[in-house]
Amino acid sequence: MRIVRAFCAAAAIVAAAVPAFAAGYPERPITVVVPFPPGGGSDVAARIVSAEAEKSIGTNMIVENRPGATGNMGAAAVARAAPDGYTILCAALSVWSINPALFKGLTYDAAKDFDLLTVAVRTPNVLVVRKDFPANTVAEFVAYLKANPEKVSFASSGSGSSDHLTAELFWQKTGTHGNHIPYKGGGPAIVDLVGGQTDASFQNLGVISPQISSGKVKALAVTSDERHAMLPDVPTLKEQGVEGVDVYSWQAFGAPKGLDPAVRAKLETALTTALRADAVKAAFAKTGFDVVANTGKEFEAFQAKEIARWKQVVAEGAIPSP
Repeated sequence: MRIVRAFCAAAAIVAAAVPAFAAGYPERPITVVVPFPPGGGSDVAARIVSAEAEKSIGTNMIVENRPGATGNMGAAAVARAAPDGYTILCAALSVWSINPALFKGLTYDAAKDFDLLTVAVRTPNVLVVRKDFPANTVAEFVAYLKANPEKVSFASSGSGSSDHLTAELFWQKTGTHGNHIPYKGGGPAIVDLVGGQTDASFQNLGVISPQISSGKVKALAVTSDERHAMLPDVPTLKEQGVEGVDVYSWQAFGAPKGLDPAVRAKLETALTTALRADAVKAAFAKTGFDVVANTGKEFEAFQAKEIARWKQVVAEGAIPSP
């Protein structure tokens, strides 16, 4: 009987300690891991959102870059971290939904190893061609691809990247194909497209918009479900008869699986509140990103659809691991 009473007392102490811990959270700075080098979309998103979110969460949010293996190293490190709310991840769709389809033997499970917090922002890709390419509409472009199989070169920021897989999806939906030319990043890919060394590319709206406005490349379509305010005169693929290629590049936050519900709620609230701040929206709008700020549950449903989608694209395209 004494043993039973002692056990019950100990259990009561532990149970009481859990809400006490949550109530005291946070008691030290929070590390926001970005699994890519500084300056990229994930890094920019992490820094803009963290600077605003720390005002309401009550502690510093320190961005730490841990690049390597297309984001896999940093993501795995966060997955293995303690689920105490002091380590979170800010990463692109590649980490959350593409890498699981591309890489065998990943040391993290994107769907099972994280408590998803929010999809922060998204931006569509733009189908662009060199300025002297003999097509001015998507219909003309598709006709040219069919008349010249494998001859049209598509530049991308790397094998398995969002822009590469968008091209693969476009080919699958239109019954066409092109010659994929992978580069080590979006910058070199754009340089060669502008220089006429390649023919076409699907590039993030904010990255390619200066070249579009200056006439260095032609924009044929955006991959969003509606026209974008930054390019109001450029129609969507859907408007031009290509269905199923509504694609966005997005950045999202998550934490190691097993957060205390109160801690998870506090993180989600701080992040989504920060994202809805006028100054944050304005900062992202300048780079072509639109704020999403959905809930963790909505993120979970969205991620499941994205993983299934890119898994199918990779399989149909027989795309090897990078």
